[in-house]
Amino acid sequence: MSAYSVLWTEVAERDLREIIAFIAGDTVQNAMHVLEKIKDRVAELNTFPERGRVVPELHSCGIFIYRELIVSPWRVLYRIAEGNVYITAVLDSRRNVEDILLHRLIQL
Repeated sequence: MSAYSVLWTEVAERDLREIIAFIAGDTVQNAMHVLEKIKDRVAELNTFPERGRVVPELHSCGIFIYRELIVSPWRVLYRIAEGNVYITAVLDSRRNVEDILLHRLIQL
């Protein structure tokens, strides 16, 4: 089995930094635990990237290239291309994903 390279986009890195900074405002120890938990789960994608489900909100629009891992309460969105796994976003699952993605598209 060949290993995939797991690469973080700038947007996903920013998402993760914001999440960790927010949690660290309460407790640094908890923030570090969350960071480790998310990074560990994402690292597992190098051997089996298809483990995540297709993002339901995008699937219903006919978009099948984006998958997600649930690291409760966060959703790690990614796509697989050319032997790489690109982490594209880390979102709070308690928020409306469609609104977040639409807002990001408008900003482009």
